[in-house]
Amino acid sequence: QVQLVESGGGLVQPGGSLRLSCAASGFAFPDTPMTWVRQAPGKGREWVSSIGTLEVYTSYADSVKGRFTIDRDNAKNTLILQMNDLKPEDTAVYYCLKGGSKDWRIGMTGQGTQVTVSS
Repeated sequence: QVQLVESGGGLVQPGGSLRLSCAASGFAFPDTPMTWVRQAPGKGREWVSSIGTLEVYTSYADSVKGRFTIDRDNAKNTLILQMNDLKPEDTAVYYCLKGGSKDWRIGMTGQGTQVTVSS
């Protein structure tokens, strides 16, 4: 069965960095576009970034563009989100999602990893 397991979240000060990972199994990861979404307390799911089956095809929400980088390691079935210059408004549970940017509202996610940006 499809499994997505996120890791790498934590508490970080504003301006800090975190690297999130998502271990994928149960489907043909190299052939599947992937997405990161997030959900802040009291808010709905928000699209963050997507990557195509080839690493060159990436897209980002305006709120994270220039600070976050999405990547994938198809040999290890792993999705990555490098987050730099973190801001308090980035605080949320981050989820990896099976699918591309058109799937972000309804796609399957893992259990998520909490990112808290606070001084």
